[in-house]
Amino acid sequence: MERRYFGTDGIRGRVGHAPMTPDFALRLGWAAGRVLAHEGQGPVLIGKDTRVSGYMFESALEAGLSAAGADIRLLGPMPTPAVAYLTRTFRAAAGIVISASHNPYYDNGFKFFSAAGTKLPDEIELAIEAELERAVETVDSAHIGKAERVHDAAGRYIEFCKSTIPSGTAFHGLKVVVDCAHGATYAVAPSVFEELGAEVVAIGDEPDGFNINEQAGSLHPENLRAAVLEHNADVGIALDGDGDRVVMVDETGTLVDGDEALCIIALGRARDGLLNGGVVGTLMSNLGLELALEAEGIPFRRAAVGDRYVLEMLHAEGWSLGGESSGHILCLDRTTTGDGIVSALQVLHIMCMTSEPLSTLRQAMTKLPQTLVNVPLNGPADRREVLAAARVLEAVRAAEEVLGDHGRVLLRPSGTEPLVRVMVEGREIGQVDRIARDIAEAVRSATGGG
Repeated sequence: MERRYFGTDGIRGRVGHAPMTPDFALRLGWAAGRVLAHEGQGPVLIGKDTRVSGYMFESALEAGLSAAGADIRLLGPMPTPAVAYLTRTFRAAAGIVISASHNPYYDNGFKFFSAAGTKLPDEIELAIEAELERAVETVDSAHIGKAERVHDAAGRYIEFCKSTIPSGTAFHGLKVVVDCAHGATYAVAPSVFEELGAEVVAIGDEPDGFNINEQAGSLHPENLRAAVLEHNADVGIALDGDGDRVVMVDETGTLVDGDEALCIIALGRARDGLLNGGVVGTLMSNLGLELALEAEGIPFRRAAVGDRYVLEMLHAEGWSLGGESSGHILCLDRTTTGDGIVSALQVLHIMCMTSEPLSTLRQAMTKLPQTLVNVPLNGPADRREVLAAARVLEAVRAAEEVLGDHGRVLLRPSGTEPLVRVMVEGREIGQVDRIARDIAEAVRSATGGG
């Protein structure tokens, strides 16, 4: 069955445009209730980020779930990984997050978690889509679902985050800047690091419904860099709007991306004998990560782009650590999904255990120059047709001939936005930039944009 609504990371779109409308949210809640929630199997949890549209979609989902006979627990603004964790601890039937992650406020979306706190398997997503084709029918009044607000959700999640590093670890003497992207972590992230002893400078912690991810968070680390230097901090931590990604800045103001953080965590665990097998990255992971792990005898595998595929490969290999350059890191020995706060805690723990600054730890990996160009699709251009266009194939062939064995070219349609991503990696940044621009122009021409 072909998917109509679910993408690689739930359902996402522009608010007010199908499918991100209140009537669809009501039908989605009803369909999810029909598939996921059965009598005696626990409630469905709903969390959201700080977008103004979250109120509207929360009410619509609640109505649909209730009409299907499902009880609801409303968490309020809460990071995506917090919803995954609380779904497990509440023994809930499922968890739903209303968020469009790193997108602007005018987008929103729906992410689902199973009772185990993992993303839904394909067959469950398809079952929900099948129910969406049916007319909504309300259960008998005696079985309508009830909704309650959970008032201690933030405290529960803060304690969980702290538990992911050894109990004796304290960050006394560390000054940490935390950028919450005006998103879902604004009320919890600073508290986690403060309660572990760090001196915290919080920025991006004043959401107004419209400023989520706006010149803040992991997409705009320049603000974090400036704050780290201004406050003479030891480390900076930038989360995205829903808290499942993190990038960091060392004490010199240098960016530490997801590949570098993943390398630091992997090498730290390997030294302590705690690394279970190898590491999974993606097709976009920098070749420097692979080389650094290889030098220490740590196996490395590449999955398709998207944390869903990293997770699938980790399960297939029986490993526990993987992630993406964007800062979406999976520590399956700590939690079931990507968690920006938990990932940052692992890095800070290693800093404390080694007494090394982040600027030293990040040098374990030498990044190869890599250029990424996002090419918007014009009009109704089909992504697969664009990638198969003769001019695009010729540009890629010419690039691979120039790069030889010392570089890579990757073209990938975005799973969440109308974009084609062009990535080129090689030894010399000028050459890499030129090749990326040439391929991007070929893609742009194939979409009718030039």
